[in-house]
Amino acid sequence: MTRLSVEMLAADAVEPITSAGHAQLGIAVLAGIAVIVLLITKFKLHAFLALTIGSLALGAFAGAPLDKAIASFTTGLGSTVAGVGVLIALGAILGKLLADSGGADQIVDTILAKAGGRSMPWAMVLIASVIGLPLFFEVGVVLLIPVVLMVAKRGNFSLMRIGIPALAGLSVMHGLVPPHPGPLVAIDAVDADLGVTLALGVLVAIPTVVIAGPLFSRFAARWVDVPAPERMLSSTGGSPQTPAQRPSEELEKRPAFGATLVTILLPVVLMLAKALVDIVIDDPENTVQRVFDVVGSPLIALLAAVIVGIFTLGRPAGFSKERISQLVEKGLAPIAGILLIVGAGGGFKQTLIDSGVGQMVLDISKDWSIPALLLAWLIAVAIRLATGSATVATISAAGLVAPLAADMSTTHTALLVLAIGAGSLFFSHVNDAGFWLVKEYFGLSVGQTIKTWSVMETIISVVAGGVVLLLSLII
Repeated sequence: MTRLSVEMLAADAVEPITSAGHAQLGIAVLAGIAVIVLLITKFKLHAFLALTIGSLALGAFAGAPLDKAIASFTTGLGSTVAGVGVLIALGAILGKLLADSGGADQIVDTILAKAGGRSMPWAMVLIASVIGLPLFFEVGVVLLIPVVLMVAKRGNFSLMRIGIPALAGLSVMHGLVPPHPGPLVAIDAVDADLGVTLALGVLVAIPTVVIAGPLFSRFAARWVDVPAPERMLSSTGGSPQTPAQRPSEELEKRPAFGATLVTILLPVVLMLAKALVDIVIDDPENTVQRVFDVVGSPLIALLAAVIVGIFTLGRPAGFSKERISQLVEKGLAPIAGILLIVGAGGGFKQTLIDSGVGQMVLDISKDWSIPALLLAWLIAVAIRLATGSATVATISAAGLVAPLAADMSTTHTALLVLAIGAGSLFFSHVNDAGFWLVKEYFGLSVGQTIKTWSVMETIISVVAGGVVLLLSLII
């Protein structure tokens, strides 16, 4: 966290919008979160509305004037959307371009063509991890599940032996690695360095995805030994592509594997290069560092990937200018709800800070022996279990623990983001849309889904959290 942001945080703590004491603020936090949980779980209200109402409830229970609570919420909403909204939009466009051009199919086909029987689970986790970098989790599931079903059917594999590695790769990328919405929001909330967080996120992701994917799939396949459901196989028409992607089959030529891979990894490489140059040179006035600070900024890195993707993915697929324009428009449409949820979460975070809750957590935690990273993980776990939303858990936990980052180094601030992300994935169950998505696609019962998907998510959360704590002792 920069010195300027620390001073701003301190200024917020000096003049909160309420004079409530720690006890009242604690009750206000619990009440605000309870309102959000109740509205989402009991009344099935959209997360955007639940977060908005919960923020106002928090302010009311904390004794803040309504106009100031509203001002805090709208300020947080605006700054969050300004900080991460464009990045989410660019990521959605890149993902749509990758899917519709056939680039994702090219990566899947190329890797599967080189994989043998025993290496198939490892091939699936590699495919999911690469595809999962630019794609939202739900999009990745829709893209890969038909492939998983066909591989399991043709290779006579247990569905879980192939499916769990694919789900693990997608889930780990979604929870830990920018530019996914959760990590981006947490980075913005605690003012972490995106490049450093990305590098450490990949480092944490590797052992996590190995343990939760190919290794755990051995046990999952024994616990739930089911074949690929015939009803889902028939719905794909015998093709490893979803109905939404059928137009890509009509294309004259798919993008090359190398060009597709370069396009996907371009923003990652640019952001990592910026982080490396900042560490090696460490001179803000240096021309080389200033250049990398620009090209490695998230906005420029993702924008560059989208522009490059138009030529490396769209043109080889035969897309006209009009088709590319329509693709961009279609790519942006589904993320409206995500942007609203992320923005409302930012408003909730700002209401927490302006009410003095952040400073309260900072004051109380000084007397605790629990490490800040573990505290962040536990808070995210609690909210995840209650709401079923990894994004809501990430946003809320980041707002609560943001003050703890004030005295942290750059690497430990990045690890704080990853601890929150790890906690937000803990034990997906019946209040999570992802739970039902996996259940229906794989044709499982509720109990079977818990034994496989829910346990896998818990392993991801615990392993990633453990690796984060281990790294905090080393670096």
